[in-house]
Amino acid sequence: MKPKNLLLGAFLAIVASASYGAMFPVADDAFNYISPYYFTLYRYIPVTIILVIALLIFEGKKAFNTNGQGLILWMFGIMGFVFYNLLIFVGQDMIGDDGVLIASIMEGAAPIISIIVMWIAYKHKPSLFTFITIIVAFIGVYFVVTNGDASLLIGDNRLFPLFVLFIAALGWAVYTIGGGHFNKWSVLRYSTLSVLYGTATAVVVVLIGSLFGLIPVPTMEETLSVKYHMAYMIILPGVIALLGWNKAVQILTPINAILFINFAPVTTIVIRVIQGHEIGTFEIIGVALVILSIIANNMYQRYVNNKIEAQHEVEPTKHKSIN
Repeated sequence: MKPKNLLLGAFLAIVASASYGAMFPVADDAFNYISPYYFTLYRYIPVTIILVIALLIFEGKKAFNTNGQGLILWMFGIMGFVFYNLLIFVGQDMIGDDGVLIASIMEGAAPIISIIVMWIAYKHKPSLFTFITIIVAFIGVYFVVTNGDASLLIGDNRLFPLFVLFIAALGWAVYTIGGGHFNKWSVLRYSTLSVLYGTATAVVVVLIGSLFGLIPVPTMEETLSVKYHMAYMIILPGVIALLGWNKAVQILTPINAILFINFAPVTTIVIRVIQGHEIGTFEIIGVALVILSIIANNMYQRYVNNKIEAQHEVEPTKHKSIN
């Protein structure tokens, strides 16, 4: 692979991950004006329209044919854009100010959660080393959530919001794995159709909630108050980061690209410090544990893959010697 392509892939992955990390502080400020439910709709309806137009231009009407896989595509769309993109902000808002970093670290832990999903869904039992990294990562999440004070789990009514955030991270893990089911499709096609199906479902859910008075409908004044928040959320995390991340995965391969997800919680911490928020020692330790777990498991997977490849190279040589 050319060094220029590697640099492009790394640049796209860093931009995408940093954009994802920055969206949580942006959302926190926006929640002063509108609920996380309409925040998600205002973000993803324009993103959906942009991607639909792009798919129509680059691949034509035939790309909208699901080839009989509409139901499973809808399921992955729900996991990515209802369970994740809706619930991650709902959980963050329920926790309050501390939810900014907690939501970010839960997103950062998605690669570890995906290992558990693969174990349950596909019987891909993780090795002992990988299992240890999973435990260490969840210890890190625990440190971020409690900041060293275990009573915060119950006394601050965090258990349910944390469950919501875990379901959100689980949704993103499943959605990411779902991309492998559509590996014969282009990145743009899978992204667009899953966003289309998922966002349409989110719209129905939010509208029903509003009709029953469960979700407040923002006024025009409240909506205009978040116009700059929405501009950021639509352009960077919504379109550029989504397509940039998928392109980075294509260039670098998943095992390399996934390392860059570590920039998300790091970016969140940097922004929080700039905003004047104090980051606790246990929170920093927790973030470090999650990051190190992802890196350690990534390095271990590389070792295993290289060992398998080396064995495959030796076997033909043995056959030639016998002949």
